[in-house]
Amino acid sequence: MKIYVSRDSAAKAVGAERVVAALRAELAAQGVEAEIIRTGSRGMVWLEPLVEVDRGLGRMAYGPVAPGDVAGVLEGSAESLGLTEEIPFFARQTRLTFARCGVTDPLCLRDYEAHGGLAGLRRALAMSGDEIVAEVTASGLRGRGGAGFPTGIKWNTVRQAEAEQKYIVCNADEGDSGTFADRMIMEGDPFTLIEGMVIAGLGVGAGRGYVYLRSEYPDAIAVMNEAVALARAAGVLGADVLGSGRSFDMEIRSGAGAYVCGEETSLLNSLEGKRGVVRAKPPLPALEGFLGRPTVVNNVISLATVPVIFEKGAAFYAAFGLGRSKGTIPVQIAGNVARGGLFETAFGMPLGALVDEVAGGTASGRPVKAVQIGGPLGAYFGRDKFETPFGYEDFDGQGGLIGHAGLVVFDESADMLKMARFAMEFCAVESCGKCTPCRIGAVRGVETIDRIAGGDAAAVTVLSDLCEVMKDGSLCALGGFTPYPVLSALRGFPEDFAGVREAAE
Repeated sequence: MKIYVSRDSAAKAVGAERVVAALRAELAAQGVEAEIIRTGSRGMVWLEPLVEVDRGLGRMAYGPVAPGDVAGVLEGSAESLGLTEEIPFFARQTRLTFARCGVTDPLCLRDYEAHGGLAGLRRALAMSGDEIVAEVTASGLRGRGGAGFPTGIKWNTVRQAEAEQKYIVCNADEGDSGTFADRMIMEGDPFTLIEGMVIAGLGVGAGRGYVYLRSEYPDAIAVMNEAVALARAAGVLGADVLGSGRSFDMEIRSGAGAYVCGEETSLLNSLEGKRGVVRAKPPLPALEGFLGRPTVVNNVISLATVPVIFEKGAAFYAAFGLGRSKGTIPVQIAGNVARGGLFETAFGMPLGALVDEVAGGTASGRPVKAVQIGGPLGAYFGRDKFETPFGYEDFDGQGGLIGHAGLVVFDESADMLKMARFAMEFCAVESCGKCTPCRIGAVRGVETIDRIAGGDAAAVTVLSDLCEVMKDGSLCALGGFTPYPVLSALRGFPEDFAGVREAAE
């Protein structure tokens, strides 16, 4: 008998360690031999702690499991959810990037290889740098950190740059509310990120990489450090990658908690030991990045998806998706929902299907009022936009953005004026202070929304004008994207803004 329990932070937060202790005690008391395997999360957070028991007929799921339920789980008298892969939330997914997450032991390289790991790297080692970049370009992979910039174009720019030293930097500073995909992949399948970074290094001619990981993720930091050490010991990293004679090595660096360091140039400053403030562009990081050298800066999910592309082929990956939004996207569902968690699907699923069918509507049972997509700087979509397909251009056409693909759901009790105010206040608190539109504009924004709340109808026009200035004049996305939640709340939910109707009249 094999028993699988997640070691993911979300599972631990709701008692997974107590469940494992109870399992060990009960097994000892019954004199039963069984192997307890700690995995990543399957992404069904509402079922955590999830326990899977394989008695030879597949992994049967039980959850959420409390320590007092353990005896029934082992005896088979507890009610099972059935085979894990057949749970509707899981069965409906297209798992490519997260195919191993929750299935394998995240720190067992042999387990990783048995489930397709390193196949992509071995293929890449037989290719030239130009061929590697061409493969990524053909796949249509775009940045999963928020901007959606074509990965192949970024890699090609670094590849063509002339320099003795180039770098691969992984942006793991996952600070957006309602997002946890980066953490899940680092805790649940760290070798896929390492493999993706090695392939990126081979493609662009970089010999060294860094993962900039937020300090608020201690479990992810520990897992990644151990995984890097294991990969180096196995020859996946180092001076002779898998005996190829080609070199690539990497290390983990932790940030200090600044939201703005999720912006690539601020991240690079912090990585260099400087204050985390935004750099003016140009020059682009692809030409003058870390320590002034050509640098690929990609998100965790972007790099973790690269091994799939090389294992299965660019055409296989590009066959999924919608229009220019190729492949799959790990949608993170949070907020007031019945079924929260990570749902990987091909681009194109309507927003309403994700909220109503996959997430099951609100946990409170009240009607859904709004969904914020893309973190604290994402737009609020009401039910009138629920037919919008999940795709970069489709969301942009509706005045929104996908960002890191986090969905936060709110029911009818949400006050959208307060939500708009929070967005401005968040920007004011987190601004690095480098540019005036962000530093001063956000403070004035809070004041202006307070005027609207007090019935000042004229302040509505002031707020709209201020948002345009922030959008067009800010150095980075922090100030530039803050208008998305503010204006979408103002225009989509005017009933929550005192004075809006009076201004219109």
